[in-house]
Amino acid sequence: MKFEIDRLVTKYPELSACVADIEETFQLLRETYRNEGQVLLCGNGGSAADCEHIVGELMKGFLLKRPVNDSIKKKLQEDFPHDGDYLADHLQGALPAISLVSQSSLISAFANDIAADMIYAQQVFGYGRPGDAVIGISTSGNSKNVIHALQVARAKGLKTIGLTGKNGGQMNSICDVTICVPLEETLDIQERHLPIYHTLCVMLEKEFFGQ
Repeated sequence: MKFEIDRLVTKYPELSACVADIEETFQLLRETYRNEGQVLLCGNGGSAADCEHIVGELMKGFLLKRPVNDSIKKKLQEDFPHDGDYLADHLQGALPAISLVSQSSLISAFANDIAADMIYAQQVFGYGRPGDAVIGISTSGNSKNVIHALQVARAKGLKTIGLTGKNGGQMNSICDVTICVPLEETLDIQERHLPIYHTLCVMLEKEFFGQ
């Protein structure tokens, strides 16, 4: 963990102010996955794209190969003699993560029929279980649909993580840990969010799939 964080701070010295919160976030996510939980992510605009990006790094190999374990491989071979080897060779170990921004039919229906600022809260209510974690991404820390999702997560016993900007906004009082990039412009904050979550994904991958 120290190597990845030192590398991050060397490239982005201003993020030295975030080190303790990045470390705490890693510990929280590690515990989530150790307890067979999942991570739910939500955000808007560029932050929505970040949610998709994070899922892409967690659900498949990032920097490491993630071969399936021998028991799964054997079961696939036994149940599907013609395809078992192919299936086993083309599956990768996954850290379960769901981007809540991707459910277009549900989101549009809920926004139209119920309330647009509850589109993520409804999914947290439906998907979330105690032991899971929700990552809310908002450069202001005040995006209503993200805040409502975090509020429902807290009420259901999920862990809450905020990725935001200098002031933290409402996320500071809702999240178990908030990573506040010490900048104020949206584009500057978003540019630092990416290396932060890349670092977290690398650390998690090494934790669960490293040799």
